Amino acid sequence: ARMGGGRPGIDAPPGLPGGAAADLVEETLQLAGREIRLLRPRDGDALLDEVLAEDDPADERLPFWAELWPSGVALAAAVARRPLAGCRVLELGCGLGLASVTAAALGAWVLAADRSPEAVAFTAVNAARNAVEVRTVRCTFERPTPLLAEAPWDLVLAADVLYEPRTVPVIVDLLPRLVDAGGEVWLADPGRPRERDFLRAVDAAGWIRDSETATGTVTLHHLRRGR
Repeated sequence: ARMGGGRPGIDAPPGLPGGAAADLVEETLQLAGREIRLLRPRDGDALLDEVLAEDDPADERLPFWAELWPSGVALAAAVARRPLAGCRVLELGCGLGLASVTAAALGAWVLAADRSPEAVAFTAVNAARNAVEVRTVRCTFERPTPLLAEAPWDLVLAADVLYEPRTVPVIVDLLPRLVDAGGEVWLADPGRPRERDFLRAVDAAGWIRDSETATGTVTLHHLRRGR
């Protein structure tokens, strides 16, 4: 994936949050043989300061979604190499929506999920900006009812979702409810401490796993249900 510099001074489209999240730059990436343009907040630190100034902000308020993380770029690049026309794709923890938008650009039918209302708003705007259709839903991994309602999925995507110890058992429990024997899970991780716990758990659960180095720091894990 080739990334262009952020283009400053963009008016916030309707539907995006205000404050520091409305100070936008646009990133341009070359993926799937086309240009993918993503809006993101210019200053993640200013966004974090704004959240921390709230009275007792909840975890989902932390602006993890606001960055274009290496794992998300690596996952989107892998998605771009796969024929996805007509596939049913779910992205867990969609953030700014890069992998979802890339899959939709290839003709996939995509649902993007995140616990953060800001992430869901940015994903919807970024899909529209690229003239593709991505449905969005706000939900947590612990309460995945909208995701299970449409299972099984052909492909489940997740980038950099293993950053909290308590997340690992929740995701390991959720994944087999999202795909059947014909589906796949692609999870990209930049070597976070919990990655090893996750791999041990999916191996113990009998998943068929193929792991490859996607970029210098990011590993892409392809998972299929064991027979």
